[in-house]
Amino acid sequence: MKNLEELRNLPYRQCVGIVLFNPDGKVFVGERLDHPGAWQMPQGGIDPGETIEEAALRELLEETGTDKAEVVFVSDKVLTYELPDHLLGKLWGGRYKGQEQRWAALRFTGEDHEITLYDKVHPEFSKWKWVPLSEVCELIVPFKRATYEDVIAEFTPILEKYI
Repeated sequence: MKNLEELRNLPYRQCVGIVLFNPDGKVFVGERLDHPGAWQMPQGGIDPGETIEEAALRELLEETGTDKAEVVFVSDKVLTYELPDHLLGKLWGGRYKGQEQRWAALRFTGEDHEITLYDKVHPEFSKWKWVPLSEVCELIVPFKRATYEDVIAEFTPILEKYI
């Protein structure tokens, strides 16, 4: 088993984050199935050879049950967060210290009943809701809040431009 110093030196997992806007300008958040009370926007790993847009649409389908969306913006910024010590070595097979994320804004083109949450392999969320982007940080676990603050700052103008 790796010691804490070795765990802190692990690489970041390459990941896409998804800001899914509905026609009312609210964003999708889901409550994690494995951690009740922990909400987040959809996110997940980027497969080898996959573009950010492809990864965003695949992850959206895997985590929400729908691909009824169009990509309207992809950030050039790379955001990172590190896992707290008590989670190091426990997530993602113990291979990563946190995530390095590129975020994408997607416009939801479907209807709420098309969001089903459960794929056949690995459901992520137990429930979901639409919330104003400005209120997302109130729901997020503390170790991800700084990343989400950056996302909110960058994506608020996107909301005004595209939604």
